[in-house]
Amino acid sequence: MADITRRLGWRHLRGAPTAHVRHHRDGKLLHDGPGLSFWYRALTAALSEVPVDDRELAMTFHARTSDFQDVAVQATVTYRVSDPALAAARLDFSIDPDTGVWRGAPLEQLGTLMTETAQQHALDVLARTTLSAALVDGVASVRERVAAGLAAEPRLPATGIEVVAVRVVALRPEPEVERALRTPAREQIQQEADRATYERRAVAVERERTIAENELASQIELARREEQLVDQRGTNARREAEEHAAADAVRASAEAARSVKLAEAEAERSVKLAEAEATRTVKLADAEAARSVRLARAEAESAREVGEARAQAQAAWLRVHGDVDVATLNALTGTRLAENLPNIDSVTISPDVLTGLLARLGGGERA
Repeated sequence: MADITRRLGWRHLRGAPTAHVRHHRDGKLLHDGPGLSFWYRALTAALSEVPVDDRELAMTFHARTSDFQDVAVQATVTYRVSDPALAAARLDFSIDPDTGVWRGAPLEQLGTLMTETAQQHALDVLARTTLSAALVDGVASVRERVAAGLAAEPRLPATGIEVVAVRVVALRPEPEVERALRTPAREQIQQEADRATYERRAVAVERERTIAENELASQIELARREEQLVDQRGTNARREAEEHAAADAVRASAEAARSVKLAEAEAERSVKLAEAEATRTVKLADAEAARSVRLARAEAESAREVGEARAQAQAAWLRVHGDVDVATLNALTGTRLAENLPNIDSVTISPDVLTGLLARLGGGERA
């Protein structure tokens, strides 16, 4: 729709690049082209706006096949206005000078024309085709026939319309018929699925059998290798025992030899120690004997010297006492006796003792 602006009794139109605008005044064409912009007076202007972009026309109609089955056809036709002047002359593309809105419905007229033309050719094709064939190859045949029919339709070029493309989206039977037609296919698909399931199960069973056989073969091989391993371990243990026995024998021989050597060394050491001890004992005995002899000699010499000294002292004592009178000797004897007596704190002398003592002393003096 054109953009129209009002200014002091004038109107300004600004068209889109995809809209072809034609401006007539007094029967004369003043402006003609897409994307125009101009001023005009509403009372004297005759305006038409023709879209020149590609348009999509969706159509849905029903047809009947040769076996009297109803089919719904969904199609889309792409077209454009190739001659805007011719289209504006054949269809009412005039717009209101004040609002820019189409006064008629030109696009609806084009849609009705193209829908009826396409429907006529589609019905002609499907009327000679069975439902199963239509569902299988009907889309392509209907598309080709509708495209050829629209291209050969003389009213479209006479109106300035060019068909760009034709697409048939789907051919759909009635829901009950469609369900009935789906049943064999579903059964076949289910059978194929069941067959695939059975085959998959068979393959799975075969694979499981193969896996079980492989596992059994692996277990047999493992048992055989374990038997070999046991034999090898026994051989290794026997060899290890023999080596240990040989090592123990060598160790025992070495230990015996070492014990013999140690015993011989110990015996030799004991002999040497005994000889050394005997030598030391002999030396000690000799030394002790020599010391005893020396001590005996020294003691004898000392005894001899002591005896000589005592003899000399006795001789001297005798010589001294030989010259002393008896009273002096008695006094000396008493003195010596007193020196040898123990300490006496007190002495009690009875008259009898004193009398006897004096008597003895007197008798001695007399004697």
